[in-house]
Amino acid sequence: MNTDHSGHRADPPPSGSAKNPLRRDLLAARALLTKDDVARTAAVLAQSALDLPELAGARTVAAYVSVGREPGTRDLLEALRGRGVRVLLPVLLADNDLDWAAYEGPEHLLPAGRGLLEPDGPRLGPAAVVEAGAVLLPGLAVDGAGMRLGRGGGSYDRVLARLAAAGARPPLVVLLYENEVVARVPSEPHDHPVDAVVTPGGTRRFAS
Repeated sequence: MNTDHSGHRADPPPSGSAKNPLRRDLLAARALLTKDDVARTAAVLAQSALDLPELAGARTVAAYVSVGREPGTRDLLEALRGRGVRVLLPVLLADNDLDWAAYEGPEHLLPAGRGLLEPDGPRLGPAAVVEAGAVLLPGLAVDGAGMRLGRGGGSYDRVLARLAAAGARPPLVVLLYENEVVARVPSEPHDHPVDAVVTPGGTRRFAS
């Protein structure tokens, strides 16, 4: 079973997907990173993301808890909470859709299986994401057109479809390592471009 973000698993991609070779290469590169590499990058990404107008103006931000060698989000989650921002974190449902709960600090994150950490507070329902003024999406890559490569699970495809159905258009932001901004991500009709990608080298925005 695949993971879309810090572990949000959903249905596996179709056999022979054009995205799979790129996924394999990027995951292999992440596997070479040390814990120190991940920690240093997380601190830089948090500072850069905090400076984004898209996040600075949002009272509610939908985010996720990074795990393993993903670009770290935990420093950013704490900094947003310290600013008084309401941070929503995903909770994986049995059907691979995502529920949401408020982030109340690292001590309120519980192991949830498959290596995930999820908030222990009340569940707010899948529709809670439409309240977000900005959405931090997990990903493996973004290309020059802003197309995001996830792990193929599909959980966030549902989130983006739910936002579109509600007429919500919060800025979509991805945190990545420098090598994960690539020339082209194979895209499908249901894929949504993001608005910005933050790497240790800076921020790149895409025309909507």
